[in-house]
Amino acid sequence: MSSETTTNGKAVDTAAEPQAAATTAKAAAEPAVAKAATAKKPAAKRAPAKSRAKAKGEDDVESEDVETDEDSEEKPKARVIDPNSKGFILAADEDDAPQQQVMVAGATADPVKDYLKQIGKVALLNAEQEVDLALRIEAGLFANEKLMADTGSKKMDKRLRWDYEQIIHDGKIAKNHLLEANLRLVVSLAKRYTGRGMLFLDLIQEGNLGLIRAVEKFDYTKGFKFSTYATWWIRQAITRAMADQARTIRIPVHMVEVINKLARVQRQMLQDLGREPTPEELAKELDMTPEKVVEVQKYGREPISLHTPLGEDGDSEFGDLIEDSEAVVPADAVSFTLLQEQLHSVLDTLSEREAGVVAMRFGLTDGQPKTLDEIGKVYGVTRERIRQIESKTMSKLRHPSRSQVLRDYLD
Repeated sequence: MSSETTTNGKAVDTAAEPQAAATTAKAAAEPAVAKAATAKKPAAKRAPAKSRAKAKGEDDVESEDVETDEDSEEKPKARVIDPNSKGFILAADEDDAPQQQVMVAGATADPVKDYLKQIGKVALLNAEQEVDLALRIEAGLFANEKLMADTGSKKMDKRLRWDYEQIIHDGKIAKNHLLEANLRLVVSLAKRYTGRGMLFLDLIQEGNLGLIRAVEKFDYTKGFKFSTYATWWIRQAITRAMADQARTIRIPVHMVEVINKLARVQRQMLQDLGREPTPEELAKELDMTPEKVVEVQKYGREPISLHTPLGEDGDSEFGDLIEDSEAVVPADAVSFTLLQEQLHSVLDTLSEREAGVVAMRFGLTDGQPKTLDEIGKVYGVTRERIRQIESKTMSKLRHPSRSQVLRDYLD
């Protein structure tokens, strides 16, 4: 049963009004419910149990709760590894312990090739681009000086400070671009210094330090290309590093330069003459004395370890082939022992005083020869008497009957 009322001349069905309002509220609530359900779906595990108890009698809500529970009980699926992705990819497993899988795109076992491939991605610069980058670097340095000078004062406008920071950031980007575009120049120069005691990658690293210095000191207003200017800084960095690190015994830088110059001249003269040049020829070419040439050649020699392995198997060392000059040769030791026995047998043919004077005079007992005065004090006679005894005893020893057995040891 419905009742109708008139409002401002219009008929209104009062019984249908609550039904229309309910329909409107339901239509408005459906998007909100759908949005809430969408928001709850990622966090299915945290769905409160209390809300499921309240909606126990409603079929639609109950089915939603069942779906939520099923989502919460599902095991995490492993992520599909994209072969085009880079870096590390974490794949979830049943134990919830992520496995680390390394995706190496185009990597090789040779670090030099990897480095060359990486630096080859940056295009080379022309003269105009180098000037443009140099201008941006200079602007960044100027902005940094202005910002540092006005840091103490609080009068700088925030907008101006932000502009300075942007210019500084752009200058750093330009500096990195200029560096990366000239890394191949370092590699080409480092190749000339290989085989001199340092690894190729170490030479590149030291050359990169010289390249950084060249970027900081480059003056574009001179009109030269950056590579022409940077070459000298790169060479200096590499040669200084070789002088400090390449040798076991460090040699001063100026002496290393002399050694390198001597080596270049020696190689050139070897090609021209077809033989090794003499120190006199090298001295004439280098405008120094032959003695100085020999001295520089000694400085240029590299020490070698006695433990350097020899042979293909490396079962022997270089020290095994070096003779110990201080070691006693077995043959000499036997000869010395026999000589001592023969001397004692010859001295036994003399009197006790004569044998004692000769033994002390020539140090046959302790290896320390004594003077006539020292021997005279031992026997309580004058030095002249000791000299007479020595002279008489030596005459006896020169007799063939005694000296013949000792002549074989003179050779």
